[in-house]
Amino acid sequence: MRICVTSKGKSLDSVVDPSFGRCAYFVVVDSESGSVESLVNEGVDAAGGAGIRAAEAIANLEAEVLLTGSVGPNAFSILSEVGITVWVGVNGTVKNSFREYLEGRLESISAPNASVHEGMK
Repeated sequence: MRICVTSKGKSLDSVVDPSFGRCAYFVVVDSESGSVESLVNEGVDAAGGAGIRAAEAIANLEAEVLLTGSVGPNAFSILSEVGITVWVGVNGTVKNSFREYLEGRLESISAPNASVHEGMK
């Protein structure tokens, strides 16, 4: 399973970024092989549509799970449409969030938990 964590850096030791659309990086961990890859979030400085761009990037990475802090309605709609489940409550490092997910300590959401344009504050 490919698990994506929003991050302020490129590695497992990087601090989690609680903002989905405006995070600096996406760190993807393959829970079966243990491989780790990171991708710069190209939409971080977008004037608008950052969440939509981020959701499309996650879908292109073939992630099945997203660990983050908040997701707005437009991004959530895309993530749901492509079958990516969203889990919130992440903090600390990417590695810590990944472990908390595997231990069942994060909360999944079935609706957006941020308003439109919240990340632009």
